[in-house]
Amino acid sequence: MKTRTITAIIAMAVFLPIVIYGGVPVLILAYSLAIVALKEVLSMRRIKLYSLPGLISLVALCLIMSPQRSQIVESDFQVPFLIIISLILLSHTVISKNKFSFVDASFCMLAVAYVGIGFMYFYETRHQGLHYLLFALLVVWLTDTGAYIFGRLFGKRKLWPEISPNKTIEGFIGGIACSTIVAVVFALTYDMPLGMLPLVIVTWLLSVAGQLGDLVESALKRNFGVKDSGTLLPGHGGILDRFDSFIFVLPLMNIFLINFQS
Repeated sequence: MKTRTITAIIAMAVFLPIVIYGGVPVLILAYSLAIVALKEVLSMRRIKLYSLPGLISLVALCLIMSPQRSQIVESDFQVPFLIIISLILLSHTVISKNKFSFVDASFCMLAVAYVGIGFMYFYETRHQGLHYLLFALLVVWLTDTGAYIFGRLFGKRKLWPEISPNKTIEGFIGGIACSTIVAVVFALTYDMPLGMLPLVIVTWLLSVAGQLGDLVESALKRNFGVKDSGTLLPGHGGILDRFDSFIFVLPLMNIFLINFQS
């Protein structure tokens, strides 16, 4: 517990000032986190980031995460580039004489999409406004806290024991209920694109998505027989272990909330 607490304090001391400041530092932070997360995912399949498939996946990640407002990579060229990268990965199955298989190539591209889209929306959300990113962070944190408390106090029925044995239906519902606090506070404090009731409904959706994101990563780790995605954060695991919920929450928040801005 001591190690976990110290790690959390240090991480927040680094994370929060960058997020509050915004701009290029957030972009650098997002890319850094995404690269580490990609490394963690590929490592589960025993694909090294500095191998040829790993480096190709890294290029694809950078393309997906290219800022929407930059002229570095025009959006019209992103899809053709990603198609070429996919073909190169598939061609590598022949060059490697199937030591790198079709399944490996598919895994690399899905890993890129899984990590890249989530972290791309991390800095895109911050660009829309600090309060939106804080909204997402608080939804996830209060959902996790509510799920833990309600699960400990009232948890009897397992939510998905084959994937995550400790999660309960009562905790799942409690997490959603606690996320309502965020919607109410932000509706009263900030000029949000939605009114109180629609914002509460969207918040419930995001709470469910965050818990689903956590289950998806649990399923991934269970499939490959690993306890944590990495060891970068002592007591917490890897980057993916800390951001699995946000990878699901941030894209959906942009679709159902931020896009309603006038």
